[in-house]
Amino acid sequence: MLSLLVKTRDSRSNNQDLRAKGVLPAVFYGPKQSSTTISVSMTDFKKVWKKAGESSVVNLKGENDIDLETLIHEVDIHPVSGEPRHADFYVIEKGKKVQVSVPLVFAGVAPAVKEKGGILVKVLREIEIEAAPKDLPHDISVDVSRLAKMSDVIQAKDLALPAGVRIKTNPEDIVASIAEAHEEIEETPSAIDMSAIEVEAKGKEVKEGDKVEEGIVDKEKPEEKGKKKEEGIRK
Repeated sequence: MLSLLVKTRDSRSNNQDLRAKGVLPAVFYGPKQSSTTISVSMTDFKKVWKKAGESSVVNLKGENDIDLETLIHEVDIHPVSGEPRHADFYVIEKGKKVQVSVPLVFAGVAPAVKEKGGILVKVLREIEIEAAPKDLPHDISVDVSRLAKMSDVIQAKDLALPAGVRIKTNPEDIVASIAEAHEEIEETPSAIDMSAIEVEAKGKEVKEGDKVEEGIVDKEKPEEKGKKKEEGIRK
């Protein structure tokens, strides 16, 4: 079992000063365990966290007879550096099973991908399980080599679980499937008939002095229109 040496600390201590000294501020709590602020070596924590994730038991040991089985429940990460800033440990009740999310690890090669050009679709990345602390797996393997046809799928109920582990995710949920690869075809714009545009534009051309009324173009010259207007005045 993975273990960490911890020290109790004052909740009012400056967390930034602790981190500057290579110490990670943390806390542990549980159903029958009051919240207690602690500190742990940053280097040791990162090593254990990499192996345990959030689904393997980590034994906390330290002063004041601290000897607890815990799960790394939550880790606050710096958005820029990616370094842990704070960690929460959930204390497990002895003799009780726990329910946790376990990551899925996809292994093998799907014949439907290799031989038929399909695309492997990973629908789920983790599943919910229930087990005694000693039986909790770090991850669960998904063998995709069973995906031989384009219509094949792997459901949660198809996963091989370690002894003592019970799945809590809906057994019918799809874990992985195969999708057909569709080639994207670029649409070529149709050729534009410039002559048609030119003819249409010419048909709409109206010269200065022309009169358009109900679709009829008056082709009288300006001087003829002037004479008619003068005659009308005289009358």
